[in-house]
Amino acid sequence: VQLQASGGGLVQPGGSLNLSCVISGHNKDDYFIGWFRQAPRKQREGVSCMASSDGTSHYLSSVRGRFIISRDKAVNTYYLQMKNLTPDDPGWYYCAWVYTGGTSWCDVTYFGMTVWGKGTQVTVSS
Repeated sequence: VQLQASGGGLVQPGGSLNLSCVISGHNKDDYFIGWFRQAPRKQREGVSCMASSDGTSHYLSSVRGRFIISRDKAVNTYYLQMKNLTPDDPGWYYCAWVYTGGTSWCDVTYFGMTVWGKGTQVTVSS
C-alpha cells in the first residue's frame, strides 16, 4: 500500500483547501484512512477518518462542521475538504492507512496506522 497526499498550500484565514490522498497497491474495502496533522512544536493529531467498508467517518471536534472527508472509490482517492481555515489549522497534513478487516471502524485518536503518506503543508496566513 502506498499513499500520496497533495493539495496543501497557502490560504488566508477563512479560506478553503482541498486535500487528496491517492491509494495505490490496495483495492479492497478493509481499512480505514485517517487524516492527521502536525504543527510546529505540537503533537500530531488526528483530524478525520473514514472506514472504507461503509464510509463511517469521524472528526476532531475543532474541525467538525468545517472539514469534510470523502472518497471517490473509482479512483481510490480520499479527500479532505477544509473550509473556514483558522490560524489553528496550519501544519503538515498526512493521510495514513490501517487494515481493519472490513469492520465499520475508524478512530481519529488511533495512531497505530501502518502506512503513512508523505505530508502536504497547509499554511494559513494573511
